[in-house]
Amino acid sequence: MATANSLQKKQPKFSVAITGEGYKNLINNTLGDPNRAARFTAAITSAVSTNPALQECDAGTILSAGLLGESLNLSPSPQLGQYYLVPFNDNKNGRKVAQFQLGYKGYLQLAMRSGQYKIINVTPVKEGELVKCDPLNEVYEFNVIENDDAREKAETIGYYAVFEYLNGFRKALYWSKSKMQAHAKKFSKGYAAGKGYTFWEKDFDSMAMKTMLRQLISKWGIMSIEMQEALDGDMAVINTDKSKEYVDNSMGADYSELPPDELPIEADEPLPFDEPGVLDD
Repeated sequence: MATANSLQKKQPKFSVAITGEGYKNLINNTLGDPNRAARFTAAITSAVSTNPALQECDAGTILSAGLLGESLNLSPSPQLGQYYLVPFNDNKNGRKVAQFQLGYKGYLQLAMRSGQYKIINVTPVKEGELVKCDPLNEVYEFNVIENDDAREKAETIGYYAVFEYLNGFRKALYWSKSKMQAHAKKFSKGYAAGKGYTFWEKDFDSMAMKTMLRQLISKWGIMSIEMQEALDGDMAVINTDKSKEYVDNSMGADYSELPPDELPIEADEPLPFDEPGVLDD
């Protein structure tokens, strides 16, 4: 296995790599508008320069993930929570990489843009709020705690997601917290091992709400081209040739039919960072 130092030596600094003609052409060809390309370059360079873990990552994976977020018109600001870049060790290919992770607010943003949804929402369910749960007939009743402070302090027992189209078609889904925890342990090796670095451990509710929206929209929702691109890129390391490799399969994609050479890459724990949103303004 390559050491961290040898991995780092193989990669030029992002601020240097992005000034190369190859990456400049990639940005300009992807975005089209020179002004937009210049703004994107400045923003991503500034963001990476403030994050030591991202500075060690393969420049192409940083750029490709950032361009996906830009093409979806999503903000990298961690305060907005639409998408994140997460640094990982890629032992299979002997490098450090940046993974694209869509936030639950990104799912909501893309769904609302389709113009098909009258209602779309996801929320934690607190102790005492669940009155009736009939998943066979999709009948759920809740007695919501009206006091915001009291609700915030109450224990979370599950998660509820719902959407309704403009034509009246409606779908709802409820998962208990124990079911969500089992899901996270099944698909996130880091969370199952209690490593302390995964998004599940840093912000379980946000990851749970993302899972609920992904389950709901991917199975029953209207899938715009943007949403399909986002789902395909979520949890992926995106190379400059647009090929994708998946790290820490937290969202539960089914890889059972893939040949061995196309299975998700084996990763060590993500490189350390202070906040879930590693790409700052």
